[in-house]
Amino acid sequence: MSGQIVLDPLLPWPVLWGLAGLALAALAFGLWRGLRGAWLRALAAAALIAAIAQPSLQSETRRAQSDIVLLVVDETSSQSIGDRAAQTQEAVARIEERIAALPGTELRKIVVADGAQDRGSLVLGALDQALAEEPRARVAGAILVTDGQIHDAEIRPAMPAPVNVLLTGRRSDWDRRILLRNAPAFGIIGEPLSLTVEIEDQGAVPADQADRPVPVTIVVDGGQAHSFRAPVGVPFDIPLRLDHGGQNVVQLSIPAEAGELTDRNNAAVVQINGVRDRLRVLLVSGEPYAGERTWRNLLKSDSAVDLVHFTILRPPEKQDGVPVSELSLIAFPTRELFVEKIDEFDLIIFDRYRLRGILPAPYLDNIRDYVTKGGAVLVAAGPEFASAESLFYSGLGDVLPGRPTSRLLEQGFVPRVSELGRRHPVTAGLKAGSGPAAGREGAGAAPAEAEWGRWLRMVEIAEPRGQVVMEGPEGRPLLILDRVGEGRIALLASDEAWLWGRGFEGGGPQLELLRRLAHWMMKEPELEEEALTAEARGQTLTVTRRSLTEGAREVTITAPDGSEQVVQLPEVAPGRFSATVTEPLMGLYRLSDGELDRVVALGPAAPREFEETIATEAKLAPVVTPSRGGFARLEDGVPAVRQVREGRPAIGRGWIGITPRNAYQTLDIRIAPLLPAWAFLLLVAGLAVAAWIHEGRR
Repeated sequence: MSGQIVLDPLLPWPVLWGLAGLALAALAFGLWRGLRGAWLRALAAAALIAAIAQPSLQSETRRAQSDIVLLVVDETSSQSIGDRAAQTQEAVARIEERIAALPGTELRKIVVADGAQDRGSLVLGALDQALAEEPRARVAGAILVTDGQIHDAEIRPAMPAPVNVLLTGRRSDWDRRILLRNAPAFGIIGEPLSLTVEIEDQGAVPADQADRPVPVTIVVDGGQAHSFRAPVGVPFDIPLRLDHGGQNVVQLSIPAEAGELTDRNNAAVVQINGVRDRLRVLLVSGEPYAGERTWRNLLKSDSAVDLVHFTILRPPEKQDGVPVSELSLIAFPTRELFVEKIDEFDLIIFDRYRLRGILPAPYLDNIRDYVTKGGAVLVAAGPEFASAESLFYSGLGDVLPGRPTSRLLEQGFVPRVSELGRRHPVTAGLKAGSGPAAGREGAGAAPAEAEWGRWLRMVEIAEPRGQVVMEGPEGRPLLILDRVGEGRIALLASDEAWLWGRGFEGGGPQLELLRRLAHWMMKEPELEEEALTAEARGQTLTVTRRSLTEGAREVTITAPDGSEQVVQLPEVAPGRFSATVTEPLMGLYRLSDGELDRVVALGPAAPREFEETIATEAKLAPVVTPSRGGFARLEDGVPAVRQVREGRPAIGRGWIGITPRNAYQTLDIRIAPLLPAWAFLLLVAGLAVAAWIHEGRR
């Protein structure tokens, strides 16, 4: 119960203050004139003004409210390092026990986990949210159990009471991490590029580790590792060349040292998209024919391709008496193309080329060597391939994937994708043509193939090597792909693909087939027949294995913390095995199926929680210091909890403080007049009569 005097004037306060001013003026005038009853008149005026103000006695019935202490517990990933989790658990238990022992004090516990999408430790955001949900008049303080590595330092909660921090970790902690200061998003295949990297030491670095060069290992796409030594604390550049198109996963790592807090930040991963500056293709057409422009139009439509095209219009044996000076033709630059600059081409296409002495035998031997060293040759064969002028009878024949029987099959047939071809990326899933092709050979073919138009001839091929992905009549090899040494070679045993482009009998997937074929020859990663890929989206990892062989597939996934899981890959399409898994941890994942290896980063290689791991006061100081709170290290023990007066320091040796708020809830209010109205009337009248009597005396 408490009471106080309250006023409820009958007139507005300005009027009341005006009356008080007039009364004071009258008193001053009376005293100046020497009137004997002036002071009694002033008392009467004061009593009248008090009556108008209506003074009342207000009494309240109150219930005391308990104080609230906010306990914010950081349980993010960095708190799992070393013995921090045990320190946190012990501190929380002791604080709960000691707050429970304080009279009239409640504890609100808020647990902070890793922020979504690698946002890190959002400790101050949790404190601000908890503060908004509690009556501010009851908040007696906040206690944060954390390592101080927060990621929302821009938030400044307006705390009405002290904030104290119990720091986990130890003063002797130290850690080493590798940082990518600069990395390109893409690079040109074969061209030099550089990564800017820095190795950084944090915390109490041992004397034997300070200023000592550190071995750095770099691995591209899980391949061969290369090591070198680098200084600590100084940014340095690493030269690099990409050897294939598509995504290149570059992994940098340093070894974990004895006593180091964690090795989760000892690796960095960057994904660089490899692009070709320009794809250079040499197309040699042996003679003009109806389908000659098929390859030219396909390659010219690709803006990334530089095409050099020669058509042999006048073979050496042609003798028609026309002077050479009168011909608007250029000589075939054989030496320049096939000796001096052959290595500059990514692909060489021979379209219905026959041996006429234009290319000497040593030049053809050079083309064979070009293939074995990593080049690519595609032979689109016409009737000439079945003759004595076939390229098979040159040095190039040593690497061709099939031998012509000298038999030319001149009959209509529908090209079919072989059983192997249904699994090969070059021919898998080819769509139908633009219209039906009923009534032709093709019964028993796949639905898409049943709508393809016919081709009218092909060269019979014997002893095929490599992969037969398309077949002609009676299962004869039509399209053969092979790898020779480091290069690739393909043989298309027909020159009739142009019929599909013209829509003959409904046409067929000419553009898609030839595009895939050309890009497979140029080692497009998406068309590799044996490949293990992984795509990361958020916390989801999609693993895909392409293979030409049948049978169950599984992949072993190694998580950043070293744990392994075996994932079965069901076959989702011919030659394509895939599965999607959800992984809880961010970082570097390693995939292996026993034949192929792959590295993929789910989020950053080192999540935000492991970028900086040394316990620190710096990030929380702007919130703690103004509140008169402080920091206490849990390695020194869990401090006691005391109650301190508002405005006093809330931390000392072995203790932290909270400020009692003395909050209350009002249950009832009673208001009673200080004097009844008739009492004021008698008082005013009495004082006025006394003044009149006093002034009437002489």
